[in-house]
Amino acid sequence: MTFLVEGFFKAIELLISGDISTWSAVSATLNASTGSMLVSLLTGLPCGFVLGYFDFRFKRPIRTILDTLLALPTVCVGLIVYAFISSKGPLGDMGLLFTLTGIAIGQTILAFPVVTAITAAIIENIDPALKLTLVSLGAGKKDIILTCLWEVRFGILAAAVTAYGRVLTEVGISMIVGGNIKYHTRTMTTAIALETNKGLFADGIALGIVLMAIAFTVNLSLSFLRKK
Repeated sequence: MTFLVEGFFKAIELLISGDISTWSAVSATLNASTGSMLVSLLTGLPCGFVLGYFDFRFKRPIRTILDTLLALPTVCVGLIVYAFISSKGPLGDMGLLFTLTGIAIGQTILAFPVVTAITAAIIENIDPALKLTLVSLGAGKKDIILTCLWEVRFGILAAAVTAYGRVLTEVGISMIVGGNIKYHTRTMTTAIALETNKGLFADGIALGIVLMAIAFTVNLSLSFLRKK
C-alpha cells in the first residue's frame, strides 16, 4: 500500500505545480463533456417532456428503445461515431476525427437517452390532480406546462447530473474517437488508464482526484439547489 500513499502525495504535488499534461487532460475533459451536456439538455429535455406529457402513437416502442439505450456501451457509441466521421465515412470531409468536437458528438449520443428517458419518467409521475386543479383555476396550456416543469425541477436536475456523470467517466468514446492524443484529445479517463498501465500511478491518482472533485462538486451543487 506504500505506493498508493506515495502516489497520492505525488499527485498533490503535480496538481499544485500546474503540471501541463495533467491539466491539459482536465481541460479536454471539461470542454468535451460541457459541450455535449449543453446539446443533450437542449434536445433531451423537450423530447422527454413531450414523451412523458402527451399520448401518441408509437409512444411505447419509443420508450422501450430509450430504456434500452440507457445501457448503451460507450465503445459501441465510439465505433458508430468513428464509422461516420472517419475518412471513409459519410462525414469524413468534416475533419471531426481525433478532435474534441468528435468526442463531444459521441458523448451527446450517450447522454441524450439518459436525459430524455429520465425526464419522461418524471413527467409521467406528476400527480394527475395537479393538471385538473390548474385547469379548474383557468390556467392555459403554457401555464400548465410551466407549472408541471417547476414541480419536477429537482428530478430534471437529477437527470442532468446522472447524464453528466455518465459522460464524465466514459472511456470508450474518448479513446476511439479522440485517439488519446496528448495535449489535444487526451481526457482524464483515458489518461488514467494510460498512465496506470505505464506504472505512473501518481499521474493517474492526480487525475482521479480531480475527477472525483468534479463529481463531488456537481452533486454538492444539486444538494444546495434542493435546499434553496
